[in-house]
Amino acid sequence: MSKLMRAVRLGAIGLAAILMTACATQRPAQIDYTAFKASKPRSILVMPPVNHSPEVEASLSMLSVATMPLAEAGYYVMPVTLVHETFKQNGITVADDAQNVSLEKLRQIFGADAALYITVNNYGTSYRVVDSVVEVKASAKLVDLRTGAQLWQGSAAASSAESNSANNSGGLAGLLITAVVKQIINSTIDQSHIIANRASQRLLAPGHAGGLLYGPYSPKYGTD
Repeated sequence: MSKLMRAVRLGAIGLAAILMTACATQRPAQIDYTAFKASKPRSILVMPPVNHSPEVEASLSMLSVATMPLAEAGYYVMPVTLVHETFKQNGITVADDAQNVSLEKLRQIFGADAALYITVNNYGTSYRVVDSVVEVKASAKLVDLRTGAQLWQGSAAASSAESNSANNSGGLAGLLITAVVKQIINSTIDQSHIIANRASQRLLAPGHAGGLLYGPYSPKYGTD
């Protein structure tokens, strides 16, 4: 009987391992890049990000870190200051209003091939009993200003907890001290902006599953 029970137990463990492996190797849904490749955008207009978080600086923070990964990917990015001033001179100071401007009008004013629409879903520090975590979540879509076709969409997140090598050997006192130190750092350094930069890289940088394609000014153009 003991041998039978041992065999059943080993079989159950093996089945669980197979199921876990299948779940771990399951790939995310593939993105259709057909429209993207047909469009071949060379220049991108980054629209003022819509902010769904309670932090008022989230939109400008994400906007300021969105151009670098796009430029490094091989696209010409319309200067953020120029875009901001153009909207301002036309009485558009709210991101929601800017994103509601017609594609034809955006193409006429800026002359870009495509526009990137970003939404900040989460931005800032969450305070807990003995800890605090800075988290940024954002989603985006790339739209062809010439045809109106959506070329790509994606989402990404980053958190300060990723780099926290939690060591609870100090017990509750150690946790409290760590929490105090984190709150001091968060109040003196704009940690949210740093995390936003990490989230932006994950969202917009090419070369990974679900990311943007390389642009025409990149030596890797056409390899993805």
